[in-house]
Amino acid sequence: MVKAVDRRFIYTGNVQPEPETFDTKTGRFLYPYFPNPDLVEAVNLAILLERPLLIKGEPGCGKTRLAYAIAYELNLPIYTWYVKSTSIAKDGLYTYDTVGRLKDAQLAASGRLTEQEIKEIDLPDTYLKLGALGEAFKSEERAVVLIDEIDKADIDFPNDLLLELDEKRFFIQEIKTEIKAKEPPIVIVTSNDEKELSDAFLRRCLFQYLEFPAKETLAKIIKNLFKDLSDPILDKATERFLKLRASMENREGLGKKISTSELIDWVNVMQYYPEDEILLKLDGKIPFASILLKKWDHHIYYLSQEFSGTNATQ
Repeated sequence: MVKAVDRRFIYTGNVQPEPETFDTKTGRFLYPYFPNPDLVEAVNLAILLERPLLIKGEPGCGKTRLAYAIAYELNLPIYTWYVKSTSIAKDGLYTYDTVGRLKDAQLAASGRLTEQEIKEIDLPDTYLKLGALGEAFKSEERAVVLIDEIDKADIDFPNDLLLELDEKRFFIQEIKTEIKAKEPPIVIVTSNDEKELSDAFLRRCLFQYLEFPAKETLAKIIKNLFKDLSDPILDKATERFLKLRASMENREGLGKKISTSELIDWVNVMQYYPEDEILLKLDGKIPFASILLKKWDHHIYYLSQEFSGTNATQ
């Protein structure tokens, strides 16, 4: 027997935001996103199975933007959780201001609060703040949750979320209340692979590795963002960028490679110059190098190639 799929939640990757569109909740600019068919399939499988989708890939390959692209196309709210080294799993569910409640209780006892303020002390939500997962579980509609760079936190962090991700519910001890998801959220988890994730966590996820975009995809992204950009500049800038990136890949010890966001900034600056001038610059040494070369080692490497006449980026 064939089951029906809810077509409201099928991601295609074909719906792109117009330039200067931003997410009304986060204020973040939305960029065009061109996923390959394997990634589109992985997203839809994660939605169907109601499991988190774990995305790995080098910084700048589009892991974080995937969550925004899904939310934009499916017209769903997005709740973001940017994990830090000090993050704990409970942060994504809720925080409760116990100290604030104690302070208010002392003020009430000394007669320094109004009658209304005293009533609010006993309200369950007064000192409660939901995190990204908590907000998504409580939402009346389906939502997208981004858990960004999960590998930044302690090694036990993912394991502390297993029950909540499995059963889509959690208990708030301070107010003796359980919150259970009304609609299963679409959870996108990103990792830069700095730490290993446990087998127990991986077992609950779907996994997809993102390769860095090919030249054709980069050109589509840039053209979609800068519609007035001429084809000669687009072609030459993209090719120069990829050659620089390839030369970095072949050199051990350089660390971070240039990414899509740097290409976007680089091309953005080019719009402020006449086309002839930019094309001339692109034939010489790298123009606006400070946008692309973010480490002193990058500059030393690039300059050494310039002086030796073996610059592979031209």
